[in-house]
Amino acid sequence: MVKLSLSNRLLTALKSPESEPPLAGDLPDLRAKASTRAAVLIAITDRDEPGVILTERHERMRTHAGQIAFPGGRAEPGEQAVDTALRESFEELALAPADVEVVGQLEPYGTVSGYAITPVIGVIPPDLPLQPHEAEVAAWLEAPLSRLLDPDRQRRENAVFGGRERQYWVIDWGDIRIWGATAAILVNLARRLKWQS
Repeated sequence: MVKLSLSNRLLTALKSPESEPPLAGDLPDLRAKASTRAAVLIAITDRDEPGVILTERHERMRTHAGQIAFPGGRAEPGEQAVDTALRESFEELALAPADVEVVGQLEPYGTVSGYAITPVIGVIPPDLPLQPHEAEVAAWLEAPLSRLLDPDRQRRENAVFGGRERQYWVIDWGDIRIWGATAAILVNLARRLKWQS
C-alpha cells in the first residue's frame, strides 16, 4: 500500500464532507455583523506525527493578551485570505511564504469582535527556525495535530459576554489552554478532516 504524503492526506480529507456542520462563529447576532476580513494560518508540520504551530500572544497586547492563537491577522485592502495568512505568519514568526505549501481553506468564522476569519491550511517542513516577533508574540509552540483534533478533548464552557451568557470551545493540551475562536476553528478542522494518526 502506498503511503500518501501529508499534503495529499489533507487534500483528500478536505474534499470529503464534514462529519458535522461547521461552526459559523460566536453569538449568532454578532457573527452576522462580522465584516472585518482576517485570515490565520493553520501551519501543519510534515512529520510522522504532524503538529500545529500556535503562538502565545504577549501579555502587553491590547486585545487577546496571553491567548494561544494561530498566526494571522487583519487583511489589507485587496488582499486574499492566503496572502493575509502568509504575510502575517512571516511578520509574527519569520515563517517564509516559500516554506508553506497551501492545501486549502476552511469556511470563515465570525467572532464577537467583528472579524470574519478565514483559516488557511498549509504544510510546512518540521523544525524550521521560527522567530517570534518580540512586540506581538511571547512564544510559539507546536501542538500534536491528533490531540488538538480529538473530539474527546474538545469541550464547551459558558461565560457571560456583553451581559449575555455564551458558550465557547476549549481544548486543553497539558497546561496550555486553547479557547475561543482558535479552539472553534480547530473543532471545524476536526469535523472536516476526521483525522486519524
